[in-house]
Amino acid sequence: MAENTGDRKRAHEMARIAIHALEDKKAEDVHILDIGEVSVLADLFVIASGKNLKQIQALKENVEEEMEKAGFFVKHIEGQDTAHWILMDYGDVIIHIFDEENRLFYNLERIWRDGKPVDAGSL
Repeated sequence: MAENTGDRKRAHEMARIAIHALEDKKAEDVHILDIGEVSVLADLFVIASGKNLKQIQALKENVEEEMEKAGFFVKHIEGQDTAHWILMDYGDVIIHIFDEENRLFYNLERIWRDGKPVDAGSL
């Protein structure tokens, strides 16, 4: 997705902001996958879990608020009505927020195993 270093830095900045927003609301099991080499969908997936529907909604709202403050606006959101799996598409970064059951069932880390795990500290 990101074709040059500037785009890559932008994707990393977006992921940093999202991770901070998720951690601020106590998201669990936060992972980052670099899928840029294996997909045209995005460069990075940020995957996190919440304990219940209320927390998952709070995670989504905090991510959206913090990203907007930084000048990044969501292109599309899926799943916010049921809040079992919310997908937030920011172009170069896609954020997945799951309840525990759906996180295990869909297991994006396994499906996208050709992607490279990224340490949040390296963003």
